[in-house]
Amino acid sequence: MMNAREEARWMIGVDVGGTKVAAGFVNARGEMGEHLRAPMNPRGTSEEGFKAVTDVLDALLQKKGPSSRAEVPIGICAPGPLDPQTGVVLNPPNVPCWCDFPLAAEIKKRYGVYARVDNDANAAALAESLWGAGKGYGNVFYACIGTGIGTGIEFDGKIFHGRTGSAAEGGHVSIDFRGPRCNCGKKGCIEALASGTAIARRAREALGADSDRGTGLLALAGGDATAIRSVMVGRAADMGDRLAREILSETNEYLAIWLGNIVDLLEPEVMILGGGVAMMLQPHFGEIQRRMKNWCVNARYAEIPLMVAHYGENSGIAGGAALCCAERA
Repeated sequence: MMNAREEARWMIGVDVGGTKVAAGFVNARGEMGEHLRAPMNPRGTSEEGFKAVTDVLDALLQKKGPSSRAEVPIGICAPGPLDPQTGVVLNPPNVPCWCDFPLAAEIKKRYGVYARVDNDANAAALAESLWGAGKGYGNVFYACIGTGIGTGIEFDGKIFHGRTGSAAEGGHVSIDFRGPRCNCGKKGCIEALASGTAIARRAREALGADSDRGTGLLALAGGDATAIRSVMVGRAADMGDRLAREILSETNEYLAIWLGNIVDLLEPEVMILGGGVAMMLQPHFGEIQRRMKNWCVNARYAEIPLMVAHYGENSGIAGGAALCCAERA
């Protein structure tokens, strides 16, 4: 049990995305307090991007938050690439307004508090390890499967950054060198095959080849194949649409191949999947794990739980706070 001092310890987590900034109070138990979000223009000036962050922080601090928040540390999840040691955002393609921008130093200068910046998937993995689905496990593999695929690795409660801070780019592990080209430039990355963007693309391509197999899916898109999104594929599959079911079955196979490789490389104690696509695929987790038998050398792969993430849309806020909690513990 936590003592009164630990109960009173709060952090602020900030989640910077390509279109929004979210921030909130999180306590030392990983419980969410007051939180809010606002839009962000990622293609303006660096000052405009920073102002979007400080506007949200200022609004949050003006609200009624924890009573003892005089020096509440601030942790920020930001798109990479970035340097987690210096807190400098390098040249993120999704937030081009920041190039070599010292985000942590600027936050510290403005608010006079401890500040730390890290990759969003790394931070979300840490939050899951401390408070979520990975609590109680020493070595954790986390993947956020949404528009893209980001991953984080925790060893003994600490983020594995690698030599320069660029480790754990699991979304860009290729499982098919003849596969579609990923935005990163490589071919056959799991992101290019099983992300939400990839699922929608594959569904559109399949409809173009044979629209008769996907009448239910096409109807959900209002008859416009270009309007298909991954969530529609999931809904159509639930309705019995044959093409949508084939797309999801293929997606399960891709993920089984990928996770089999992860097990053979890392043998984590638990694997956690978050993000919108992971939520859609949660009923298929058992099937994905069964399929891993054909793609994994490790005979004890089935002993590794495959779990859905605890934090949903607030994973970035929790992750930002976790950066502070882990550093100051």
